[in-house]
Amino acid sequence: MPAPRIKSPGALIAESGADREGHGLKRTMGLFQLVCFGVGAIVGTGIFVGLSGSVAQAGPAVVVSFVLAAVTCVFTAFSFAELGGAIPVSGSSYSFAYAGLGESTAFLVGWCLLLEYGISVSAVAVGWSQYVNELLQSLTGRQLPAVLSAGPGEGGMVNLPAVLVIAMACVLLVRGVRESARATAVMAAVKLVVLLAFCAVGYSAFKDGNLTPFSPAGPGGIGAGTTAAFFSYIGFDAITTAGEEARNPRRDVPVAILVCMGLVTLLYCAVALAAIGAVGGDRVAGRPAALSYVVNEVTGSAVGGGVIAFGAVVAIASVVLAVMYGQTRILMSMSRDGLVPRVFEKVSPHTATPVAGTLVVAAVFAVPAAFASLDAVMNLCTIGTLAVMAVVNLAVLALRRREPGLDRSFRVPLHPVVPLLGIAFCLYLMYETGWRTWLQFAVFLAAGLLVYLAYGHRHSTLARTGPGVTPGAARRERQPV
Repeated sequence: MPAPRIKSPGALIAESGADREGHGLKRTMGLFQLVCFGVGAIVGTGIFVGLSGSVAQAGPAVVVSFVLAAVTCVFTAFSFAELGGAIPVSGSSYSFAYAGLGESTAFLVGWCLLLEYGISVSAVAVGWSQYVNELLQSLTGRQLPAVLSAGPGEGGMVNLPAVLVIAMACVLLVRGVRESARATAVMAAVKLVVLLAFCAVGYSAFKDGNLTPFSPAGPGGIGAGTTAAFFSYIGFDAITTAGEEARNPRRDVPVAILVCMGLVTLLYCAVALAAIGAVGGDRVAGRPAALSYVVNEVTGSAVGGGVIAFGAVVAIASVVLAVMYGQTRILMSMSRDGLVPRVFEKVSPHTATPVAGTLVVAAVFAVPAAFASLDAVMNLCTIGTLAVMAVVNLAVLALRRREPGLDRSFRVPLHPVVPLLGIAFCLYLMYETGWRTWLQFAVFLAAGLLVYLAYGHRHSTLARTGPGVTPGAARRERQPV
């Protein structure tokens, strides 16, 4: 069996220009912007829409589910922090897998990231549409007709609001990363204020009796709730996709990841307790726009629910923006390596953004947003993300052994225990998704492998140039769009 094609961390850094201006990308993001970007990528549909699904599985013990999901993410967040500081490039998990485990694994990681950064955009956009209707109901007493605000599986024809939010994110991303970062920071501030206001309302009506029985479905319900709650954390790794646009990526990327995880976990637990304590788990479970419902019930007025709906509209839009950003940068790195068509690596000299790639991504993922339901993709997106996280932990183990002298601005504590625990938690949550999801995931991976063999394996830049980096490759500039 031939040895895997492995690209060294030095080669990845040299090709991307990660220690200078990376191939036309401008370094405009500081630590604050990275933290806001992380919050923007994480806090959205998972808490505003997905909370009701998690409560339906676990009941009041959903708080435990959120903590377990966070623990899974934290173990892997340490690995992302180490690799994000050592290999500060736009490729994120894909590039880490390329350096640690080889090209074929890296391609399949990139293929899985099409689920995390791509399909999740569609799911998030569907959740945005739900809260747009809730906001319109609060402001005008009317909603968009179902035929224009839901896909065929939910009694409509096309989900136009979902398409609209993707289009708006596309426009911002094309304009430039500075504008996108500013918009994300503003939206992150709005969503935090709204969620803190929700907590204040919810805790004002808190009743201990609403927390009993605490775990109606037992450990199995908590496990299922953890898998559902995990969707709420998808996106934290998007911070590492900003490696070539951060001013000090080796220091700021690891810090931003860890700060975001701590902040978001505390916020999620506080919101879940406030919602269930105010009205009870049975009334939260399975209810669309659950947070608006809770506020309406507590205050006896639709005004508070309208404020929450406004916050959700802003929050979920920021997730679409941040996750689409991550998707375009992943594809940019894969294109740089010759594994996907070159159109994705072209950077406009006018906006310093991959305009063509962004337009393609927006067009492709607007289609499932227009016609699919949120539930149709959540489990598949979750298992794909967990698989990527397991690979990142493996990459840390592999690079610690093969590249002991690599410049690491952050090191995973208690190595190798923490990466191994990260792998174990990921495998446990993958198991909890059920055999149907595993079957779908196996088919998805098989399709990815066929694509790699048909295109990526033959067009790979590494196959033509070898593991080293030629001076021409290191100096290569992006072609204008």
